[in-house]
Amino acid sequence: MNPDLLPKDLRIRLVVAFLAVCIFSQLKSLEAAFLACIGCFMLGAAEKIDRSLWRRLLHVEGFVLLIFITMPFLIPGASLFSIGPLHASLEGLERAALIGCKVSASVLLLMIFLGTIEPIRLGAALYALKVPESLVRLFVMTVRYVSVIRMEAARLHKAMKARAFQPKTNRHTYTSYGNLIGMLLVRSLDRAHRVENAMLCRCYSGRYPYTELSRPKPRDWLTGAILLTGALGILAIDTFPF
Repeated sequence: MNPDLLPKDLRIRLVVAFLAVCIFSQLKSLEAAFLACIGCFMLGAAEKIDRSLWRRLLHVEGFVLLIFITMPFLIPGASLFSIGPLHASLEGLERAALIGCKVSASVLLLMIFLGTIEPIRLGAALYALKVPESLVRLFVMTVRYVSVIRMEAARLHKAMKARAFQPKTNRHTYTSYGNLIGMLLVRSLDRAHRVENAMLCRCYSGRYPYTELSRPKPRDWLTGAILLTGALGILAIDTFPF
C-alpha cells in the first residue's frame, strides 16, 4: 500500500476512522453522502488496496441492495410505480440511496484504514488508547479463533455430507443443524479450555502482553488531520449547502 496517504501510527488511524464514520453517519443529504462515497473510493484506488478487500465490500452491497428493494415501499411519498397494493415512493428511493452511500463509504473507509492490519497490532493500538484491557483481550482472542471455529464447522458439515445428509425443509434437517450447532459449541468450549491451559503453562497472569508503541510522528498527525478535515468538509457541505 502507498504509505504516503495514511498515517502509519495505528492509534491515529483508529481515531480518524472512528471520527470519520461518526461524521458520515450524520449526513442528511444524498449529495454529501455520495461525495463521501466517491471520496472513499478514490482513496481506496489511490492506496491500491487488495482485491480481497474489494470483494468484502460486495457482501455489504448485498445488504444495500436489500435496502433498495424494500425501502421505497416502506416510506410514503410521491409514487414511482406500483406492484399490486404496494407503492414505491421517490422519497423511499432517495432514503435508500442515502443509507447505501453512507454504509458503503463507512465500510470502505474502515477497510482502507484497518483491513490489512493484524488483530494483535490493533489490540495493542486499542490498549494504548486506554480501551479496557478485558475488551481488548476479548477482541484479539475472538478474531484469532473465529477462523478456527469456522474450519471446525466446515469439518462437521463435511462429515454430515459423508453420511448422505441432504438439507431439506423438514424436521430431520432442523434437528441435524441443531445438533451441528450444539456439537460446534461443545468443541469450541473444549478448545477454549485447552487454549486457557496452554496460556497458563506459558505464565499467563490474566493480562495479555501488548507491544509498547512509540510516539506518533509529526507526519502521522498531519496526515490524520488532513483526512479528518476532508470528512469535516463533507459535513460542512451537508450542513451549509451552497
